[in-house]
This record gives sequence, C-alpha cells and structure tokens, in this order.
Amino acid sequence: MGNIVLIGMPGAGKSTVGVILAKTLGMDFVDTDLEIQRIHGRLLQDIIDNDGIESFLRAEEEAVLQVSRNRAVIATGGSVVYSSKAMAHLKKDAVIIYLKVELDTLRKRIRNMATRGIAMGRDQTLEDIYKQRTPLYEKYADIIVDCSNRDAEGVVALIRRSLNRFGP
Repeated sequence: MGNIVLIGMPGAGKSTVGVILAKTLGMDFVDTDLEIQRIHGRLLQDIIDNDGIESFLRAEEEAVLQVSRNRAVIATGGSVVYSSKAMAHLKKDAVIIYLKVELDTLRKRIRNMATRGIAMGRDQTLEDIYKQRTPLYEKYADIIVDCSNRDAEGVVALIRRSLNRFGP
C-alpha cells in the first residue's frame, strides 16, 4: 500500500485521526490544508474571504497535485472532492477513506465556522455542504468509516481493521 488518504467533512477528524494513524503505522503525515497555507503564506479563511471560493478551490487543487509522498497518511480539506483531477491524483497507489460523521455531530464539533477556512458560500449552511459533498465522499471512498460515537483512537482502530483487506 502506498498512501492512505482521509476525506470527509470539516470536523470529521481527518487531521487528528491522520496524525495518530501515521504514528501507529510508521508513516509520514501530510495535511493538505497546511500545505495550502504554506504555499500561499496565508490562512485558508483569508484566501476564501479575499480571493473567493473558486480561487481557494484552485489553490487546494494545486496543493494536492504537488503532494508526491509515498507511504503517507494524507488528511485533505473537506472540499477536495470537488476536484476530480485532485482526487485522481490522490487515488494513485492509495486507499481513500471517508470519515463519515453525522450532521448533528459536526454541528457540535465545529465552533468556528467563520474562521475555519471552510469552502462554502455566505448563503450556504453546514447542512447544504453536507448534502452536496456526501455523495462525492461516497463516490471516491474505498472504505467508509462510521466515526459516530467514536473517539480518534477508536476510529484509528477501525481503520486499521478495515485496511487489513488491502494487504501489507
């Protein structure tokens, strides 16, 4: 297995689970949101507020296309699934894992909607993007992990069991 790519909604735990999973498996860890910030020298929310969502999505695609790691756990931004080009790049020699979290749980977890750097229009709600993105997450996922009522360690254990079917 090459890479493990985590996709899912903001607040699903991709970064938190990704770090623990990488440590557990002895792999590198890449957070594409942090890569966007590194490349552009700006916060995600600053890019969205000042350049617009389309510009942010292009920046996200560009950052993902630059990821060329092998044997890494890659935590993506929640909007990466809008780019078929980025997803095709991530899917090469990788297992795509969708961290599925119910909308009510996400509402409780996300307290900083205005500053978190979520690619959504001013007139959109968390429910709107949840309904829009869920079919895309399911489309790209090799494995769907239900994160409901599980802490990060429990999610990592579930992922490890699910990965067994993909071999060493």
